[in-house]
Amino acid sequence: MRNTLGLVFISSLLACSAPKTASETEAVTVTYKTVGSVERLKSQLTTLIPEGAEIEVIASGFEWSEGPLWLEDQHALIFTDVPTNKIWKWTEADSLSLFLEPSGYLGSETNKKEPGANGLALDQNGSLILCQHGERRLALMNSPISTPTPEFIHLVGDYEKKKFNSPNDLVLNQTGQIFFTDPPYGLDDWDPKELDFQGVYRLDKDGTLNLLLDTLSRPNGIGLSPDQKTLYIAQSDPLKARYYAYELSEDATIVSGEVLFDATSAIGAERPGLPDGMAIHSSGTLFASGPGGILVISPEGEHLGTILTGQGTANCAFDSEEKYLYMTADAFLMRIKLK
Repeated sequence: MRNTLGLVFISSLLACSAPKTASETEAVTVTYKTVGSVERLKSQLTTLIPEGAEIEVIASGFEWSEGPLWLEDQHALIFTDVPTNKIWKWTEADSLSLFLEPSGYLGSETNKKEPGANGLALDQNGSLILCQHGERRLALMNSPISTPTPEFIHLVGDYEKKKFNSPNDLVLNQTGQIFFTDPPYGLDDWDPKELDFQGVYRLDKDGTLNLLLDTLSRPNGIGLSPDQKTLYIAQSDPLKARYYAYELSEDATIVSGEVLFDATSAIGAERPGLPDGMAIHSSGTLFASGPGGILVISPEGEHLGTILTGQGTANCAFDSEEKYLYMTADAFLMRIKLK
């Protein structure tokens, strides 16, 4: 489902608790609108999300927000709005600004359903890597992260000379290898599917592409455990809404896999959303979008609770110190304070 609200700077959602003084040097404290709730199923959740933590709406008006990524050097969060082919930037000090346009489709067709970039990540040099739905490829932004321009270096766009479906999400390990998923959500009727499967791949630094999985119906969000030994994949199939855990060998190939948690039974009108993007906490805990909002799942597959956003929730990301979890939820950008 897409929200067709025009972009607004959420001034209607904000209230300032202290105006600037005449010297204009006094800091302004901003209070954001709060929504939803935290469903606590296990006491362990309190070690991650403190009692009383609220879900704040910090920006709104997007068609389908996705791909949140924290930029520590700018103390900023960037995130994509896939249908509008844009990336936005949010900071506590300056609120919302346009970061990059176009983000995922560089052609002239105007009827693409999901042209923009989706998942975002930084490489070891601090350069931005994008899953470009519209171009059906992975690309590297060819400019400093602080002064972006829509110029891209093609990284990979096909498997065995057949175009990808629409690369969706990605994660890098400590050696710079890129793991990414390729479901069909960004395809258009006039730009047909060429592969007969939905793949999970690994792109090595020398440009070698490795197909890791071709058996998942809708691979979507992807993440790595802190020790780099487990690859997590979310499957956004309403009939098999699952989170998978795959053991990786030393050379980053899949050794074995299992269903970590099955959320299929939770799907319903009262809990909108499917397994999508995820962020892995330094404790190894998964914060994974799914029915109702963001599911918090232990490395052993125990469901600790859910951050109930009230919206179909696409993805999430931590800041560098894990003080906040930022969530892209349909037309909104939200956050919740962590412990």
